[in-house]
Amino acid sequence: MALRRMTLRRQIATAVATISVLVAVTVGLLVHQAMIRQHVDQARTAAATALGSALTDYGRGTPGPGAAVDDPALPARLRELAAAGRQGSLLAADPQGESMWAAGPVQGGVLSVRVDFTQDRRAIADLDRIILITVVAAVFTTVLAGVLVADRISRRLRTAATAARGIAAGGIDTRIGELVDGRDEVAHLAAAVDLMSRTLHRRLADEQRFTADVAHELRTPLTGLVTAAELLPPGRPTQLVQNRVQALRALVEDLLEVSRLDADVESPDLSAVPLERAVRRTVTLTGLDVTVDISSDTVGTSDTADQQVRTDLRRLDRILGNLLLNAHRHGAGPVELHVDGRRITVRDHGPGYPDDLLHHGPQRFRTNAPERGRGHGLGLTIATGHTRVIGATLTFSNHPAGGAVATLTLPPG
Repeated sequence: MALRRMTLRRQIATAVATISVLVAVTVGLLVHQAMIRQHVDQARTAAATALGSALTDYGRGTPGPGAAVDDPALPARLRELAAAGRQGSLLAADPQGESMWAAGPVQGGVLSVRVDFTQDRRAIADLDRIILITVVAAVFTTVLAGVLVADRISRRLRTAATAARGIAAGGIDTRIGELVDGRDEVAHLAAAVDLMSRTLHRRLADEQRFTADVAHELRTPLTGLVTAAELLPPGRPTQLVQNRVQALRALVEDLLEVSRLDADVESPDLSAVPLERAVRRTVTLTGLDVTVDISSDTVGTSDTADQQVRTDLRRLDRILGNLLLNAHRHGAGPVELHVDGRRITVRDHGPGYPDDLLHHGPQRFRTNAPERGRGHGLGLTIATGHTRVIGATLTFSNHPAGGAVATLTLPPG
C-alpha cells in the first residue's frame, strides 16, 4: 500500500537504489570471500612447503630455521592431528597476531612451523575498505542516474497529464506529442492520446453539427406546423395540438441554442447591470412563485446604491430563468433565490440533484433521477453554456437539509 501511494519517480528511484545496494553488497561479499580464500590458500601452501623443508632438515639432524619441536604455542587441534601420525595446517590467532601453522609427526614429538598471517590480514582489510568505497560510489552513481532518469520520465508524464487535462477542459488544439520528446513508450503514449483526442473531438464536432443540422431542418416545417395549428377551429383537441406544437418549437429553439453554445461562437454583450433589479425582473418574467432574499450588505438605501455588476443581462435572465424553471419543474417548493454579493443561489426543497449530475455536470437529454420529474436535460446545459460565455461559474450541490442548490458566481466587474 505504501508503494502505491509513492510517485512514479520515487518508485523508480527506490527500486534502483534497492537493486543497486543488493548487487553491490553481493559483489562485495563475493570479492571479500574470494580474497580471503586466496590469501588463506597462499599461506597454507607456504606453511606446507616450509613444513616439508623442515621435515627434510630434521631427518638430517637439524630442525631448520623457523621450525620447532613440541612448540607450546602450537594449537591443540593441530597437535592432536600430528600426534595421530598425520600432517596438517591451521589458521589460528596467537599472541603475535594471526598465523598459519603446519605440523607433522617426527620421532620424539611434533615438528611445526609458523607463517605470519598479519600482513595478509592487513591486505584483506585494505581490500575491504576499497570494496566499501567502491560499493558506496557505485550505489551513489547508480541511484543518481536512476533519479535523473526517473525525474525525466516523471516530468514528461506530468507534462502529458497537464496537456491531457487541458484537452479535457476543451483545449482542442493542444497536442501532447508536441510537448513530450523522444521515441520511447512515453512518446508512444502521447501519440496515442493525441490520436484519441483528435478522434473524440471529431466525433463531438460531428455530433454538434448533426444537432444543429437537425434543429435547422426542423425549424422550417415546424413554422408551417405552428401556423397550421393556429388555423384549427377552437376546441380541446386544437388546444392539445397547439400545446404540443409549442413544446416542439421550444425544444427546437433549445437545440439551436445548445448548438451555438457548443460551437463557442457566442460572445457576451457586457454592460453595467443593477443586480437586485435584474434578479427581481427575471423572477417577474418567469411568473413563478419564488422567494427572493437580498443580503443587506449588497443593497443600499436607494436604487443608486443597488450593487452594479458587469454582465450580459439577456444571458443572466436566461441562466436564472432556467435554474428557477428547473427548480419548479423537477424539485419542490418553496423555491428560494438568495443574492449575496456576486453570488446568486437558487434552492428548492425537492429530492436534490442526482449523483451523476453532481459528478459530471449537466448532460443533454439525460435526466437520471425519475423523482425529479421528466425533461430533455437541456435547461441546465444551456444555463451552463451561458455561464461560460459571461465568464461566471455555476456549481450544483444538494443542501444538507434536503433540496437542490445551484450557485451562480458572477465575475468581478
